Amino acid sequence: MTRTHLFAAAILAGSLFSIPVHAGDENTITVFKSPWCGCCKIWTDAVEKAGYKVIVEDMEDLSAIKKQAGIPDNMEACHTAVMGNGTKYVLEGHVPLKAIDKMMSERPDIRGLAVPGMPSGSLGMGYDKDAKYTVYALGQKDSESPKPYFQAGQ
Repeated sequence: MTRTHLFAAAILAGSLFSIPVHAGDENTITVFKSPWCGCCKIWTDAVEKAGYKVIVEDMEDLSAIKKQAGIPDNMEACHTAVMGNGTKYVLEGHVPLKAIDKMMSERPDIRGLAVPGMPSGSLGMGYDKDAKYTVYALGQKDSESPKPYFQAGQ
């Protein structure tokens, strides 16, 4: 990635987390992913098919995006997404559609949701509706530990 691309990505990342979201943007999800990641494409396509407007930003290095989004090291996955609802939520990794819908329905005071790693059976990873894994809520403050929010497969 060239310096120009890195600079543009840094500006874009900063703008995603610092500019207020306009009403109507709540169903828009911007996905930052590697251009070569097939599982991210499957996840992105499923989110779009579920009715969300999806914007894809392919990047070779997502470390700056993850840092800007406040993703703890132990919660990192292969892609990072940002969605708006007036405060912006972050979606890290293969977050299931039911967890996204629950979050958008409840509007909890959290930074967002994370599925660390790449759990087998999660959306994009050989989807299995019975796959069991935990979706974590990320606290608003960096000092807050992630807490279980949703249990997939139940």
